[in-house]
Amino acid sequence: MKIEKIWTSDDAVWIRTSDGREACERFADYPRLRYATAEQRNTYVADDFGIHWPDIDEDLCFEDFFREKNQTSFYRFFMSHPELNAAAIARRMGMKQSLLAAYISGSKKPSERRKQEIVDVIHQIGEELKEAVL
Repeated sequence: MKIEKIWTSDDAVWIRTSDGREACERFADYPRLRYATAEQRNTYVADDFGIHWPDIDEDLCFEDFFREKNQTSFYRFFMSHPELNAAAIARRMGMKQSLLAAYISGSKKPSERRKQEIVDVIHQIGEELKEAVL
């Protein structure tokens, strides 16, 4: 898919493909984008696969703009816990951020082993937080 144009409105980020199709992702569906300033939302970089907002560490995959939205268990979990940064979890695992984003969106399905690895890292973070001494 070749992206011809990317732009933001007050409530969404939009794309137009070279064949004229347009789609958007609503900021309200992504906690870091929902709470970002207009300046942060407009400060993004794009490559052949998607959009990255470096200031808020958010990624969206172009393919997902055109997929029917199904709420995977990962999607529901990360939307329920916006304090967890999926990109940071991916980095901690040595996984590409775009791959974890694809698991969350449902555009890719992790193996049972990979799913358990992700859950284990989330549990490890929880244990570390329980042990925090300030």
